[in-house]
Amino acid sequence: MASWQERLHEGLFQGSRDMPPPWGPVLRLLRYPAALARDSFSGEINIRAMSLAYTTLLSIVPLMAFTISILKGIGARGDLRALLHQFLRPMGGAADALTEQILQFVANMRGDVLGAIGFAFLVYTVITTIQKVEASFNFVWRVPRPRSLARRFGEYSSIMILGPLLLAAVVGLLGGAEHSPFARWLDALPPLAWMLRLMGRFMPDAIVTLAFTVMYVFIPNARVSPRAALVGGVTAGVTWALVGDWFAAILVYSSHMMAVYTGFAIVLTTLIWVYVSWLILLLGAHLAFYVQFPQYLRYGEKSAALAGAAGELAGLAVMCLIGRGAERPCWTGNALAAELDIPRSALAPVLEGLQRAGLIRGIEKDGFLPVRDPHGIRLAEIVDAVRGQAGGSAIESRRFPAAALVMAEVEAAIGEGLGDRSLGDMLAPSVGV
Repeated sequence: MASWQERLHEGLFQGSRDMPPPWGPVLRLLRYPAALARDSFSGEINIRAMSLAYTTLLSIVPLMAFTISILKGIGARGDLRALLHQFLRPMGGAADALTEQILQFVANMRGDVLGAIGFAFLVYTVITTIQKVEASFNFVWRVPRPRSLARRFGEYSSIMILGPLLLAAVVGLLGGAEHSPFARWLDALPPLAWMLRLMGRFMPDAIVTLAFTVMYVFIPNARVSPRAALVGGVTAGVTWALVGDWFAAILVYSSHMMAVYTGFAIVLTTLIWVYVSWLILLLGAHLAFYVQFPQYLRYGEKSAALAGAAGELAGLAVMCLIGRGAERPCWTGNALAAELDIPRSALAPVLEGLQRAGLIRGIEKDGFLPVRDPHGIRLAEIVDAVRGQAGGSAIESRRFPAAALVMAEVEAAIGEGLGDRSLGDMLAPSVGV
């Protein structure tokens, strides 16, 4: 008998799919925070956030040194100090000291001090951090293969060079707008001065939100919908700002922890805040993924497979959808998975079996087209093509006569039921999918 957690999970993620208003839309919206909570407590996301937190502490100094070397020529070092202070703002009174210490570490990064081995190690930490960020985003987006080595070199170099320049340009424009005549005019009018103060309060959080959105679009080795990235970026940005305020408030009342850990407390709280920041960023990536592919909401990080009759049903449905060329000239794998409301990874073996049997063929951009005329494709061919494609190695158990006899009768009944019916018969106007 299913537990109440299983019944709740099934009702929320499965039963709400076709539920009418008013509760249907509400439950379908609640699936997103429920899925994020499930993934944060039971998934791999916590481990990846911890790994990125430790790597960030190692790479933040060389990364900032590289950034400052680019920004030095355009006079943006003060802006970088302000951005670093904004990130460390939840540290409370320690934010000023931490900012100055990090900038002092950056200033000490000279070749004659580090030596060749030390400099190579710091460069390695920066590259490792970028690789771990990409690997974590690819994990969220179910991307099995990362970028090629050539693409990594080109795109990583572009990020490390163009990123600081774009950041300086945005901050420079905001700084110029803050001291513009229009801003001074607003500040001189008491009824409108609050607008300027409000913009100054929320502008750093808006920059963080924009940065999150851009990361969701460009870092995964997948095509990300701008709408999904925007939803994830705004949610993660707002969450980061709110959690930062709560974190700062907690530190104010954590005098006991400060007394216990003394000088080590600042290191501990910094590590916790960096971990929380990465966790929020990865949860936002999860949300963006679920917005683009809601069929994964029910399964989360677990691998899903179509076995037995479910795989055969999906195979027949796929052939019906692809066979209706007049409605849509070309179906992609993601479009088929969305239409059937199943994960793309679960549908992959079915598509592979249909291609191997010569019933469909793949084209560029993950598209699929029928190979033969629907009236020449027997339904028995489709069922046979899909069988055994649920994944894993095909094995056979020792034959047991009574069981073999029953399965022979089942196969005969299936063959008799399908007869000589073709895919064209299923595509007739009187027959639904």
